[in-house]
Amino acid sequence: MKSIRLMAMIGAVVIASAAVSRLDAQVRPGAPGDTAGPRRAMLEQRFRERTAELVRRRLQLNDDQMARLKAANQQLERQRVALVTEERQARMALRSELMSGEAANQQKVSGLLDQLMRLQRQRLDLVEAEQRELAKFLTPVQRAKYLGLQIQLRQRMVELRDRAGPGGMRGRPPIRQPWARRNFR
Repeated sequence: MKSIRLMAMIGAVVIASAAVSRLDAQVRPGAPGDTAGPRRAMLEQRFRERTAELVRRRLQLNDDQMARLKAANQQLERQRVALVTEERQARMALRSELMSGEAANQQKVSGLLDQLMRLQRQRLDLVEAEQRELAKFLTPVQRAKYLGLQIQLRQRMVELRDRAGPGGMRGRPPIRQPWARRNFR
């Protein structure tokens, strides 16, 4: 039973690494090779505005709630970025080690798997901290709807990146998570 769980965890990590590897290869805003510049900034700003309006409308937030939500998001964003960066580095290191085939360093792979599990726990801790903060000014129903919207938006971003990604990714069918429902209300 224990070995089945371990194999399932390893399989999940490898699958997640493959699914997200396409995102790692894309040019980041402001990075060398980013030729979109001002247009990208304008599109990102428009995306943030539309997202804020969608959240306000779906959650029926008043001005005070919206301001507090924005402040809470800004407060947690640095931690999210740091976690994503560390997770990306660990996935890339694991992928690199697994590409070695039989020559893969077992101890290194084990350490990287442990690191990825630790990062997943930290991600969950961050979600719990966010929920505690949101509970100060949102109702439980608003928090649940917000969590659903976050999942939808992240999934939509992955779909858009997959469709417009480098190396012939355009037109590819989107990756769907069975638990991510559209039109969450």
